[in-house]
Amino acid sequence: MTQVAVFGTGSWGTAFACVLADAGSTVRMWGRRQDAVEQINAGVNTDYLPGVPLPRGITASSDPEEVTSGAEIVVLAVPSQSLRDNLADWGSAIPHGAAVVSLMKGVELGTTMRMSEVIVEAGAVAPERVAVVSGPNLAREIVARQPAASVVACIDHDTADLVAAACHTPYFRPYTHEDVVGAELGGATKNVIALAVGMAEGLGMGDNTKASIITRGLAETTRLGVRLGGDPMTFAGLAGVGDLIATCMSPLSRNHTFGVQLGQGFTVEEVVSRTRQTAEGVKSCASILQLAHEHGVDVPIIEQVNLVVHEGHDALSVGQALMARERGREVRH
Repeated sequence: MTQVAVFGTGSWGTAFACVLADAGSTVRMWGRRQDAVEQINAGVNTDYLPGVPLPRGITASSDPEEVTSGAEIVVLAVPSQSLRDNLADWGSAIPHGAAVVSLMKGVELGTTMRMSEVIVEAGAVAPERVAVVSGPNLAREIVARQPAASVVACIDHDTADLVAAACHTPYFRPYTHEDVVGAELGGATKNVIALAVGMAEGLGMGDNTKASIITRGLAETTRLGVRLGGDPMTFAGLAGVGDLIATCMSPLSRNHTFGVQLGQGFTVEEVVSRTRQTAEGVKSCASILQLAHEHGVDVPIIEQVNLVVHEGHDALSVGQALMARERGREVRH
């Protein structure tokens, strides 16, 4: 029985904790707020997954040392832009021999570092101990035990295999991969593309428009990922097109839903006020755009989303600007 620590009590962290428990692991979760800890110890997480009973084998604490005691795997599921500060608070509690798993899908503002790179730098964790889980994994469907697959990416096969074994259930199928760069870039950029697809839906556009944005968004993602050293085939798999489709098309996707409201004419501030949530793509579109500019990669959809989110442009202008671009080849060599 594998001992696993999970930092973060949000929807995806809790859903993955359920997968781990269903796979036979003993799971301890860390929560900053005492009320969240008490909810989980009572077998529920009403803040993020109301109406979902948590499986046995999951407990919670606000003490990082208690949560990580004896852990073979430590899962990090905190907001991506808070990761560095969180590691400064409790990174020293991570056992030296444990595998460290990132569920986070973002690029750090300012440094343009991927989450695994932040873990290595700020958490003093060896790269071969860091794994990334990414794929079409909407939390609500996972806790309903609907079949899904994902990728566990790590440069060390044994670490990837350890994590995959700990989260393999009859409804959750993990595949191992060594392309950490591709898995992380696919997971981060799909949130921004989902905002664009949501905007199109909010404007009343149909499936042709949305499919076009998804396909060209995948092209942008692949260009950036390959420039950074990722395997182009990763973007044709679960961590690429699989995650992209789920996030862009599902009403369960926070980024998609946020984009719909932007398309309906609400500002970012108004959507946050209405939903009391900020989608990951809103936070990371600027850092992903900066990363693309630093490496000379053309990302027109991400550029236009950034203009809406950070420059106050309206969603209609995004489509007009993209359609007015100079014609070119679909596949660039």
